[in-house]
Formats: sequence, C-alpha cells, structure tokens
Amino acid sequence: MCGIAGKIDFAPDAARKQVVESMLTAIGHRGPDDSGIYDSPYATIGNVRLSIIDIEGGHQPMADQSGRFFIVFNGEIFNYLELRKDLEIKGYVFHTQSDTEVLVQLFSVYGEKCLRLLNGQFAFAIWDKLNEELFLARDRVGIRPLFYHKGIAGFSFASEIKALFRDNSIPRYLNPEGLLQIYTFWAALNPNTPFKDIFELSPGYFLVYNRKGIRIEKYWELDFENKEPLLSLEDSINNFDELFKNSVRLRLRADVEVVAYLSGGIDSGATVAYIKDIEPGILNTFSIGFEEKAFDETSYQKDAVKFFKTNHNYLTCSSGDIAEYFPKVIWHSETPVLRTAPAPMLILSQLVRENNIKVIITGEGSDEILAGYDIFKEAKIRRFWASGPDSRLRPLLLKKIYPDITHLKNSGLNTLKMFFGYRLNDINDPFYSHLLRWNNSNNIRKHFSGGFENELKNYSPFEELREKLPEKFNSWDPLSKSQWLETTIFMSGYLLSSQGDRMAMANSVEGRYPFLDYRLIEFCSKLPENYKLNGLNEKYLLKKLLLNRIPESILKRHKQPYRAPVRSVFLSENPPEYVRVMLSEDYTRKAGIFDFDSFSSMLKRIEKTGISSEVDNMVLTSVISTHLLYYQFIENYNEEFKGGTLKNMKIIEDF
Repeated sequence: MCGIAGKIDFAPDAARKQVVESMLTAIGHRGPDDSGIYDSPYATIGNVRLSIIDIEGGHQPMADQSGRFFIVFNGEIFNYLELRKDLEIKGYVFHTQSDTEVLVQLFSVYGEKCLRLLNGQFAFAIWDKLNEELFLARDRVGIRPLFYHKGIAGFSFASEIKALFRDNSIPRYLNPEGLLQIYTFWAALNPNTPFKDIFELSPGYFLVYNRKGIRIEKYWELDFENKEPLLSLEDSINNFDELFKNSVRLRLRADVEVVAYLSGGIDSGATVAYIKDIEPGILNTFSIGFEEKAFDETSYQKDAVKFFKTNHNYLTCSSGDIAEYFPKVIWHSETPVLRTAPAPMLILSQLVRENNIKVIITGEGSDEILAGYDIFKEAKIRRFWASGPDSRLRPLLLKKIYPDITHLKNSGLNTLKMFFGYRLNDINDPFYSHLLRWNNSNNIRKHFSGGFENELKNYSPFEELREKLPEKFNSWDPLSKSQWLETTIFMSGYLLSSQGDRMAMANSVEGRYPFLDYRLIEFCSKLPENYKLNGLNEKYLLKKLLLNRIPESILKRHKQPYRAPVRSVFLSENPPEYVRVMLSEDYTRKAGIFDFDSFSSMLKRIEKTGISSEVDNMVLTSVISTHLLYYQFIENYNEEFKGGTLKNMKIIEDF
C-alpha cells in the first residue's frame, strides 16, 4: 500500500521534480516507510511506500527488465505469485520478491491487457520512456483512489487531491455540479469530484496520456446480464465457499501481520471464520462501540470474540470523540459527507496503527453483492405495495425492516404512506429503488443560497446518471438494477472512500476486502434473486453457508446498519469552536453555498424541540463538512494536517 503522484510536461520544467516531491509530502501518511522519485526529461513520477510485501526489496519507482517502463504503484496484486510463475516460464528474471516488479513486467509483456489478469486492489502509473506515454489504471471497484488534472502546465496525477493542490498551477475552486451530486447520491458521479477540473479515474478504467492528449477506456464493468444456468442452492453455496476461501487466502499474503475487524455483524464474522480456518493460530481483532446505545453493537462483538477466541482490541467512541476528529475526516476524505460515520472508522484505524499493525481484513462488499441492505428490501416492499396501492396491510411490512426507528415502529398507515409513498407507482423508473433515499438527501438543496443555485442553472444530477447507465440496464431485473446503483455509486464513491481507504490510510493502515474479489462479484451477479434476497431475508446464501460457523446470535440478529450520532456531536452544550464558526452567518456568506436564514431556522427548531430528523442530520452534517472543505482546501488553512519529511528518499535520474 502506498501513495503515488506525478507530473508529465512535454515542455521543459525545471521545477517539476520539486513539485512532485511536495506532492508526495502531502500524502506521506499513505507511505511512512519509504519514498522515491523517477525523474526524466518529460516525466516525474513518485511514490511513498507502506512496506507490506518484500519489505527490503520492494522500493519504488521500479523498472521492468528492459528498463523501458517505470512504475509507481499503490495497492496489492494478490495473485502476484501465480503471475510471476507464468512470467518465469516465459524466461523473465526477477530481482525482488515484490508484486510491484511482477506488475511492471506483466505490463511490458501484455500492455493494457494485463489488467484482466490482475486480482487485486490497485492504482498505478507506468511511464513508457520509449513512446513518451503515461499509463494509469485503477482496480475494478475503486478500492484505491486515483485523481488527475490536465492544465496548461501539463498533466498531473495523485492518490489524493491534496497532493495535486501542492502544484500552484492548479486552481482551487469548488465544483457546483459535483457538490449537488454528493448532496443527492452521497458521492460524486465519476469522474467528477467536489473540485473544478479535478477528476477521478473511474473504477475499472485505464487512462493513457501522450502528446496527442488523453485516452480513457473501460476494461471491466459490473454486469448482471447472462445469468448462469440455474445452479441448485447447495451447488451455489459450495461454489461461493470455494471462491471466498480462496479470496481470504490470497488476502492473507503479506510479510507483516494481518488482523481483522470484528464488528459483531455477519460479514466480519464470515471473514474471521475463514481466516481461522486457514490460519488457526491466535488472531488479533479490532472493533469500536458507542456510548449512545442506539448505535452500539458491543454485545454482539463480545459474542464473536468468545466464539472465535480472538485476541480482541476495542474502544468506545463518544459524541465528543467524533466532534474532535471530524475536521480530520474532511481533510482525508476530501469531500463533503452527509453523515458522521467515517469518524469512528478513523478513530478505529488509529487504534490499529497504535498496535503496530499495517494490514486489516474487513467485511465491506457483502451487502452489495448479496443484497444485504435494507434499501433492497424496502424497494421490494414498495413494488409489492404499488401492485395493490389501496392495501392497508402491505405498507405495514415496512415496519419489519426498520424496527430500530422508533417513530416508524409506532406509526400508523398514514405516516407510512407519507414516509414511504414518494413516487410509489413509478415502478418503471430506473432509479425506483433509490428514489426515496435520494429524495431525502436532495432536501439539502432547499438550503442552497440563491447565488449557488444560479450557478447550477437547470443542471440535473439524475439526467447525468441516466446517461451513465449501462446499455442493457433496463433489461435487468429490479434487484440487479438496485445492486448496480448501490455498488457503482454508494460503495465505490462513498463506502470504500470516505469510510474505507481514506480513514484507514490516514493512519497508514491498509484495508483488504475479501468480498470484493472480482471473481466473487461476478459469480454473485449471476445468482438468482432468491439466493440473495429470499423474501425479506437478506444474504440468504451466506447465512446458509455460515450456519454453525459464526455465533447463532449474530446469524439470526436483525441487520443493524452502521451509523454514528449527529445531533449530539454538533449541537451539544459545548461543541468545538470550529462548529460555531462553520455554522456562523459570516462563514456561510463567505463560502456562498448555503442560505444562512434557511438552515439556521432548522437549527432553532431542533434546539427548541430537542428532535432532529434524518434529513435534518444530513443537512447539518453537509453544511459543516462543506464549510470545512472550503476552509481546508479552497482557503488552504490546513497547517495542523500537513505531513512531515519523506523517509528514505531515493531518486532515479534518467536524462
């Protein structure tokens, strides 16, 4: 795991190496062990390294056998040993034990086609000095980030946006359309970001930059077409078992200790169960609990620890802790967020790092590939309700999937209709499953300033998303459409970023995700719906597989979505000073995005009643996080987060 950065300029630029060195310093948290730069007439690329595989020999940048290609690489190629054997048979000689050398050598043989051979989580850059051409690529589902900017002064790329902004030739402006996408979908639609002219390479894509310009192509996409001939449930369970076992085994490859999160849910229980089967020794696990009991899962975590007999490390998170760490969350996520949930993940990864751990296995991805989220069940019930809209019983099913939401548990038919009846009969809308969620989050727009609304003009994020849908999207079944939307937008754009890579790498910790092995994703995309969502029983196949392999209390519990408090974080009696500043009239007018009178009236209502709705909490978090983003990145006030010196810097000069 690492951070990468670079700049290509076909005009002489004496300052380019210094700029790239500064870019690397900005992302030093991603690679505190090692650093290096390759510098040539037209290209300067660099790397900061978190040493995990071949600790002594895996220094970057690294060249292929011919010396034509130079690579900087962020991530892991989990099947590198198998790929290495294939190359050795072809006569290639290796000088290190690293996956980086395998990757650059593989590219020298297969070019862009090598991407289809990789099983991993990666973002890498390769400079072809013969053709004077840069190649960038990102893994299939966007586990590792990669951003770029093309300007008058050349082409720049980096693992994080803060590194790009170390180049003073790159302007700092917020992107109104990108922000509206975030306030609607919880994430910007690739390749957009919250910043103008800063783009993210989409998952499953590669980019080529040379004197002719930029070429971007797709090499993989999530596809629910061509369902496999129907396997029996037993055969499907056996196939999943073999794939998942192999995925976990590959993700245990490291020259450092590998540990696991143990949250008290089915997914982390599954990963720990398989780790213990493969490596029966003592496993270190980590979890976080909450002082506010509505969010706490500690009792289930204790059940899991007792069952698996792990050496467990945990901490309890308070609203004050979340408030304290929230500015750091925005610095590392580089985007507004609609919830505070990333903050506890940042705190937890700090605990991991304090225990001298670099690699942790986690359960993200299961809910997407096996239809585990409540939104899938909600959409199924709404479709059933729409087929008999006058039914008094069908809407009551919605109470079954949200037993933890008090006002719904005790609500009557009219309340359910008001809350869940939005566009109930629009069952042919491609976004039907997500209409309710996106309508709720889109309430943030009601608090925009007149000036910001004018910048948006008639822009519709829904129309832009509609244009990005796969060609065969409308031929898929309803669940497949829902899964595509959830995986492509929410998982890649938010879950793996603001709650995943960014919060772990802020503390120099690499997360690994066995459920996101591309072979497992492709297998599950071909499964019939009832193997995933059986009635209202989510992750049906996985639950069958895990019978007697994880605690029964966890297997049979109602799914509790991971959440964190909001109102008690920002509206306590003594909130941090930054909260007061970010919610002030002066700062609101300076940033120019929200209307102070509008959201302040909401705050007065919350203060008076002591009650805030989910929509209120999203508005509150959005305003604070957006203003922090403006403060840290547009105004450039971020001294408290700036990194230190680069470690073990080695420079390859190739002139």
